[in-house]
Amino acid sequence: MYFGPADGDSATSMFEDLADLFEPAAADGTPIREIVGEDPVEFVEAFLQNYSKGGWIIRERERLTSAIERAESEGGETGS
Repeated sequence: MYFGPADGDSATSMFEDLADLFEPAAADGTPIREIVGEDPVEFVEAFLQNYSKGGWIIRERERLTSAIERAESEGGETGS
């Protein structure tokens, strides 16, 4: 949930979609690697891109980027 959508509707939709993905696979005996591939982190990141950017980690990344850009524009970085 730290990386996922912050609003309740998107989170509910995300969990329903995960259930829709994993329930039939579990019933069919599909190995987990056939679903998530060799890199589970990549799978999760790709999956989350389908949902709103409401997760706190995304907001914090954007805040950090903005703070650095603001510091550069205020003359805090000379580039050398």
